[in-house]
Amino acid sequence: QVQLVESGGGLVQAGGSLRLSCAASGSIRSINAMGWYRQVPGKLRELVATLSSGGNTNYADSVKGRFTISRDNARNTVHLQMNNLKPEDTAVYYCNAGIMASRTQTYVNYWGQGTQVTVSS
Repeated sequence: QVQLVESGGGLVQAGGSLRLSCAASGSIRSINAMGWYRQVPGKLRELVATLSSGGNTNYADSVKGRFTISRDNARNTVHLQMNNLKPEDTAVYYCNAGIMASRTQTYVNYWGQGTQVTVSS
């Protein structure tokens, strides 16, 4: 069974840094794009950053220049380095990936369980 497991959230002061990690596990044949989204109560989940299997990145305007997404294809992991954090970055961060499981031929969208990031002012 394929699953995504996040780690690295926590509490940090404004201006600080955190690094989120997400590992895909299970019987995986291929992974397409991987990315991070975030959500605060009462609002829609929003894109933070994505990284295609070919290395193309896409960032929300609000995090450009502060956040960096990277992936380790050999370990089926994706990371989000978050620098110069601001209180408005406070949210639950979710890992997302398009995964083709073994013995299948279609990519399915998977989500992690979420990890809380809290930035204090």
